[in-house]
Amino acid sequence: MSCTAWRHGNLINSYGNPPSRHPLPSITSTPLSSALPSTYASEAETEDDALGLTIPPLNARRSPRRRPQKPFPFLDLPPELRIKVYHHYFDTIDPVVDLGPGNHKRIHKLLGLMRVSKLIHAEATHFFYSSRTFRLFPTHPGRYFKSKKPLLSRLKPSQRLSITSLELRLGPGWNAPPKGWVVNEALGLRDCIHVDTLSVFVECDPSDGVFKGFRRSDGFYEAFSRTLLTAVVDALPSVRAIRFDAWTSVKKSGAMMRTLLEVAAQSDLLIRWGPERGWSDADDDAAVVPVPFVSIHGYAHDVLAAA
Repeated sequence: MSCTAWRHGNLINSYGNPPSRHPLPSITSTPLSSALPSTYASEAETEDDALGLTIPPLNARRSPRRRPQKPFPFLDLPPELRIKVYHHYFDTIDPVVDLGPGNHKRIHKLLGLMRVSKLIHAEATHFFYSSRTFRLFPTHPGRYFKSKKPLLSRLKPSQRLSITSLELRLGPGWNAPPKGWVVNEALGLRDCIHVDTLSVFVECDPSDGVFKGFRRSDGFYEAFSRTLLTAVVDALPSVRAIRFDAWTSVKKSGAMMRTLLEVAAQSDLLIRWGPERGWSDADDDAAVVPVPFVSIHGYAHDVLAAA
């Protein structure tokens, strides 16, 4: 039982005596607060000290507001200087544009410049498409080579309108030309009104003796090339000349070149020569430099035949 208990309604302590009604004095008396010096400053002292404090303004801790830099007045430059800027901007793109896997990384991102304004779109579009040679039919191996939608047909009519140079590359697929190598309305040659010179590059001549045993038939690829070149020339509205070029293994006196030169003559077009082969109007094939091998593209296993 606890030290205290209820008995007859009264609280009785453990000694049997009722608790005293008067509180007992404490053994240690607590001194008055006024008797000891206070360690806390009074309200008056606090107010006096507060008046002497220097409180920094609240905005001093904020970082300074960044002011946007004023954009460079590019459109205020003379047009000839803007053209030079476009030249440096597109300098990383190859002079000959073909359908291939690297176009999105190398070209597509740079074309975002044309979305800045209408004036830049007009200037940059014309500069880019007029300063590059566009390959008519793809030559990159794989699905691009067999694509039924060449690069030219993927462009808008307004973009084809700015093109000044086209290249027809003959040789790839000499044993089995892709079905997409055909001239039709979708190719959009009618829109290329500023193309006055067509470049034709010949990679190989299947009539050469090194192709014997691998040819589909005698004269097959020469006939295909004649039909294709004739269709391209007829579809271009402003073409006046053909620039021929080739690898060193191709002879001007071969069946392939004779066929192509006949097409140019029958179409009443000027004949010009490219820098790779080094042909001229007065030369012949006596100075042909022999090569150790010829890469035969278009065969099932890309045969390397000794020259």
